[in-house]
Amino acid sequence: MPIEFSKKLTAHETPIPGVVLYDLPVHGDNRGWFKENWQREKMLALGLPDFHPVQNNISFNEKAGTTRGIHAEPWDKFISVATGRIFGAWVDLREGASFGAVFTAELDPSQAIFIPRGVGNAFQTLEDMTAYTYLVNDHWSADAQGQYTFLNLADEAAGIQWPIPLEQAELSDKDKAHPRLADVTPMPPRKTLVLGANGQLGKALRKLYDGDTSVEFATRADVDLTSAESLTKLNWKNYSTVINAAAYTAVDAAETPEGRAAAWDVNVTAVARLARIAVENDLVLVHVSSDYVFDGTEEAHNEDEPLTPLGIYGQTKAAGDAAVSVVPKHYIVRTSWVIGEGNNFVRTMSSLAARGISPSVVDDQFGRLSFTTDLAAGIRHLLESGAEYGVYNVTNDGPEQSWADIAADVYELVGASRDSVTGVSTEAYFAGKEASPRPRNSSLTLDKIKASGFTPAVSRDRLSAYLKDGL
Repeated sequence: MPIEFSKKLTAHETPIPGVVLYDLPVHGDNRGWFKENWQREKMLALGLPDFHPVQNNISFNEKAGTTRGIHAEPWDKFISVATGRIFGAWVDLREGASFGAVFTAELDPSQAIFIPRGVGNAFQTLEDMTAYTYLVNDHWSADAQGQYTFLNLADEAAGIQWPIPLEQAELSDKDKAHPRLADVTPMPPRKTLVLGANGQLGKALRKLYDGDTSVEFATRADVDLTSAESLTKLNWKNYSTVINAAAYTAVDAAETPEGRAAAWDVNVTAVARLARIAVENDLVLVHVSSDYVFDGTEEAHNEDEPLTPLGIYGQTKAAGDAAVSVVPKHYIVRTSWVIGEGNNFVRTMSSLAARGISPSVVDDQFGRLSFTTDLAAGIRHLLESGAEYGVYNVTNDGPEQSWADIAADVYELVGASRDSVTGVSTEAYFAGKEASPRPRNSSLTLDKIKASGFTPAVSRDRLSAYLKDGL
């Protein structure tokens, strides 16, 4: 069958999600033909995922009727034919509603097909001397074979109509022995890894994703971001997303020689290391940032404002943001005044109220609380909604308040007197103390996250519930 020349580069959806068939322009004359088998720029414009191929393989088949598969592999493939013609068969072997979906097509050199990880792939040659070629986005290894999922070529549920009956075709003994669909264990999706799982945000993410086996949690004991060796022990190809909830947050201690080194190690060097891993493995990287990247001179800080950190902690967070910004798939989630499970301002004020203590609290720094329940939900929203990558402010909603205002709210909500709280200036509060400079205005605009479809709870409502639930 002659090759059809000069087709327009075109993408065709198939019944299997993510499997896309492409027509390729082939240019021929009396000498033969030429085609661009893989052209990243043009194919990305058609919607092909930027799947970062790292290996090119060719399967040469001497006789028509050679049949291989059905193999679902732990990587993506871009398949075409160099010479000859094949009948291709693909079966979705991934977990999910499309498990068992089938698509078949004949391919010659003027066509190609993209096969996502977990979709079973098989072909039968229709001509002698057929060369089948494919790009993959991970290096083959013997260990990877343990992650394959297989389906029998003759599976009745798939019902593939092979042009050359299987009893007349060339098959390997291994392919003949593969299981039927009812006995196949579906390939699970790549996982999300949460780093810093014992912190306030990490604990909120644990609760949010409780029971979701596609999310793994790692403490510093499991994965030490400051250790390059610790990071190399993970098989990053098993993950699609990393949420970095780990950070050095001792704002005042960061101003000491020891604290400065620790802050830069955790918030910058480790984050840069993680950013490189994300780039190399095509991961989505979620990184939690801070209001401390700003000097507090604006009434409200939006996502595009230039970074103007004051102290060491703020400088390390700003540098970490810069490192993450080079990752093609990143969300920098900027937040402020975080309240969750663990030691925090609200717990301290509640404890003081219970003991009848009347505190002096700063009244010239303004912002909004960020309860980890909403912060975790905002992160999940960004990941599941397919929001555009970039920087998003995520705090609770409602009016801006000073620390003294919030302290008074806590006292009132636990049944103490608001008048027990006395306002004091930042200078007076920190007089004689070693402390980091603070932004006077930590308010972050919420227009962008709201436009993406997520509206955080009002701070006062969340505070009331937090205190009612016994912290």
